[in-house]
Amino acid sequence: MANKIIDMSKIRKVIKLYCNGKSKLFISSYLSLSRNTVKKYISLFKVMDIPFSEINKKSDAELEAIFVQKPIEILDPKLQKVYNFFPQMERELKKVGVTIQIMWEQYIKENPDGYQSSQFRVHYKNWGKKVNPVMHMTHKSGDKMYVDYAGKTLFIRDKLSGESTEVQFFVAILGASQYTYCEATPSQKKEDFVQSVENAMRFYEGVPAAIVPDNLKSAVIKSSRFEPTINETLADLAEHYETTILPARAYKPRDKSLVEGAVKILYGRIYVGLKDLQFYDIEALNEKIWILLEQHNTKKLTARPYSRLDLFLEDEKYKLRALPVERFEIKYQSFATVMQNGHVQLSEDKNYYSVPFHYLKKKVKILYTKFNVEIYYKFNRIATHVRNHKPYVYTTNPEHLASSHQFVSDWSATRFIDWATSIDACVGEYIIQIIESRNHPEQAFKSCLGILSFEKKVGRERLINACKRALDFQTYSFKIIQNILENNLDRAESEDELDQNLPEHSNIRGKNYFQ
Repeated sequence: MANKIIDMSKIRKVIKLYCNGKSKLFISSYLSLSRNTVKKYISLFKVMDIPFSEINKKSDAELEAIFVQKPIEILDPKLQKVYNFFPQMERELKKVGVTIQIMWEQYIKENPDGYQSSQFRVHYKNWGKKVNPVMHMTHKSGDKMYVDYAGKTLFIRDKLSGESTEVQFFVAILGASQYTYCEATPSQKKEDFVQSVENAMRFYEGVPAAIVPDNLKSAVIKSSRFEPTINETLADLAEHYETTILPARAYKPRDKSLVEGAVKILYGRIYVGLKDLQFYDIEALNEKIWILLEQHNTKKLTARPYSRLDLFLEDEKYKLRALPVERFEIKYQSFATVMQNGHVQLSEDKNYYSVPFHYLKKKVKILYTKFNVEIYYKFNRIATHVRNHKPYVYTTNPEHLASSHQFVSDWSATRFIDWATSIDACVGEYIIQIIESRNHPEQAFKSCLGILSFEKKVGRERLINACKRALDFQTYSFKIIQNILENNLDRAESEDELDQNLPEHSNIRGKNYFQ
């Protein structure tokens, strides 16, 4: 048991207990280790003459390099030569059309006395196990981008209350180069997820042939072994960037092993760098994340003379398709029935948009972004408008209205006042009073139209007199003008002229009668 490699955490405890003055016998019994094993690692600790504070700062991998003496493997020169060929071969295999057979032909051309095809393949497989113990898929340059969220969340703190808010950690990785992008994002909702996926493609300055998400609801509405249902917003993003969504199969971890491996690495390279820091907004958190991310991408890969960034710039960047000029706008949808006035209501803003009058009472679909509104009937777009975020506003295209409605669409307070003033100043004053007496000018438009239409029915002079009389009454409505005209009160003399003294008569009792 003394020669068996033990867990590095136990070695750390052995040294800690020894530095705290515990005996070797106690340590052996307490940690369930043989006395020879305890003596071995205490002796190595004494020989190295490194203080425990330094030992405690080192990772398990660094401790293993210090305490575990691995036997030096002496390779045959012929085998060493083929092993030196494999790193470059691994990179070449990521290119479309390159096969192991083609690479062997290149190898044998450079090394005529080298291994034949079958042995070459065996040694490549053994070399792959040494530098990458987990079997991996061969990814082609520019082919796939894998995306996922880390299981462990991050936090930002409110400056005033000190309360912590949980934020998600998004990770994207290109299959061939393993070039990685990550960011903190408020949630895993579809809006945040789609924006993170787009940010990743903008970071890579190119579009992969396919995006491989996990089966989270923001990406896949309904998972299926054969044909999963993609979230409509994510599908719109794919259409905008001319790429494809290929969800990982449910319960098939190897489909997304690359991004899960990246998440594990980032736990050690990014989370560790953030653990003792406090952030008060997501922007500051992301700035620090991206600094650590750059260090991760420029670090040399295990047993290889190049980094993820080197692979990306040399092999993969130019295999990605060019980005579209405009960024993607998330589209939202709602359904509405066209009203009798030829408009539909966008319920989120509580405002109205016109459609051609042929679609009155039809049920339509409204697709809208931050800036635009599109209206569809049976998959055909029938109207587009610039979005207006002010509530209770009508956005009308005059071409959409029937001829009888186009006149109504031109109604305005100014138009009615000008029309009334052209008849007479008192008529204009009366129309102004009607408009000002209503909570909203449009409430008075029909009343104004009715009053002004009396000019044709009864003549200009009678309308002017009716308005003068109504102004004296200080009552403002269509009904008042109608009653005055129907009862010919506009032709009657004024109240001052009608006021006459009562005649003297013996039957009239005066004030003295009541004394």
